[in-house]
Amino acid sequence: MNINALVVDDSGIMRKLVMRSLKEAELASFIFTEAKDGMEGLEKFDPDKTDMMFVDWNMPNMNGIDFIKKVREAQKRYVPAVMITTESTMEKVEEALNEAGVDTFIVKPFTVDVLKSKLEPLFDKIAAAQQNGGGFFSKLANKLN
Repeated sequence: MNINALVVDDSGIMRKLVMRSLKEAELASFIFTEAKDGMEGLEKFDPDKTDMMFVDWNMPNMNGIDFIKKVREAQKRYVPAVMITTESTMEKVEEALNEAGVDTFIVKPFTVDVLKSKLEPLFDKIAAAQQNGGGFFSKLANKLN
């Protein structure tokens, strides 16, 4: 399965770590686009090509929560969002999941095993939907409408 992934984090080192960890997890074949903050993320987000987003919370110019909310408002099809952040309080997790529509929440620092265990259920849903002849992303978009 090929996934066009947008990785949005103000730390270049963290973007590289996320991309390397995703490759090591072997959940899909990833093609990455990088952005250093939410504003650049909006510029690089392609509603027709971006399949998943991996987003940090705390960034200059536009934080990850605001970025995901903007994408959700303008999306043509559902694009899963994974928040990868140092924020770890229950209040922050609930805000990301309930208010911004984040699909999965991963706390930094993380290991490849943690990343894989958090993402496997999401990829299982993608694979099942593809096998059933319907796109996972379009089915989720229908649920949202």
